[in-house]
Amino acid sequence: MKDRLNRRSILAPLAIAALLGGCVSAQTYDALNAKYQQLLSSYSADQAEIQLLQGKLKVTFKDAILYPEGGYRITRQSEAVLVKLVPALSGLQQTKVVVDGYTDNVPVGPDMQREGITSNFDLSSRRADGVVDYLRRQGVNPALLSAQGFGDTNPVASNDTPEGRAKNRRIEVSLVGPGT
Repeated sequence: MKDRLNRRSILAPLAIAALLGGCVSAQTYDALNAKYQQLLSSYSADQAEIQLLQGKLKVTFKDAILYPEGGYRITRQSEAVLVKLVPALSGLQQTKVVVDGYTDNVPVGPDMQREGITSNFDLSSRRADGVVDYLRRQGVNPALLSAQGFGDTNPVASNDTPEGRAKNRRIEVSLVGPGT
């Protein structure tokens, strides 16, 4: 019995430490939750999906909100959507802002190829780079910004339908870190 109690007194703190090690600190959660609430009030459901995940806040922009199909240049309409991110991002000092670009699986057309975009990976990278450049020009700390393109990898829907392809064409902006 004494041996069993000794094991419990040793194993219980280890189990608790292991469980807590995977959790987000209350301070990080509170900071990210504040940004989450701020962004929820800025966007309608048809513009962006906003998720508060463990240690990460993710804003997913619908394809047509930022770019026309097959396009990669930031438009005035895109700026009007992206500028709503700036207040939530401008004061960050430790939280990384990661911009991920995705496409559907339809090959890029001849017009894009003439502009030097030869693949969906190139297209998604240009889109993510454009968002990062815009945010930087709006005063977001460039040391915290990064962009990456994933092309048609990581689809969230089937590419067999127009609706599914539209869901796969997206930009995800994630805040990763302490939320400050």
